[in-house]
Amino acid sequence: MSSEREEYEDADAVEPVTQWLTFLLGNEKYAVKVVQVQEVLRYTPITPVPGATMEVLGIINLRGNVVTVVALRKKFNMPSIEVDDSTRIMMMDIQGYIIGVLVDTVTEVIDLNDSEIESAPDVSSSGNSVFIQGIAQVENELHILVNLGKLLSQKDLELLAK
Repeated sequence: MSSEREEYEDADAVEPVTQWLTFLLGNEKYAVKVVQVQEVLRYTPITPVPGATMEVLGIINLRGNVVTVVALRKKFNMPSIEVDDSTRIMMMDIQGYIIGVLVDTVTEVIDLNDSEIESAPDVSSSGNSVFIQGIAQVENELHILVNLGKLLSQKDLELLAK
């Protein structure tokens, strides 16, 4: 009987666990892989860039480096809201480019086993579901897992990095 228990424990130990940083946009909980997050900043004034796409808010100076900031609400076709004390800019590594992503607030880091992640249903006619990597239930709350690699096209990233 103890050998069955050891096999069961070994099976649990083998399942990969990924850490996710959770954040809010409105009342919805989203998450991105922690390994892609460089740091989380309090909101800082953003300088607009003429001719930028709608979701690009502008640029900030981060310790001498110019970083483009993207509004995730705009990217997801959500209405804009006023910036407040909980607004954060997540500095993300997206395909080798550092991009700031503006969110309503950052909440916590969660651990998810691969088996806890369900594939996302394709319910969007606007193509927004391509950004969704999956969904996960954590303590009876639905978390939408965002695939940052598909958030911006390679062309967008190259333009933003200039």
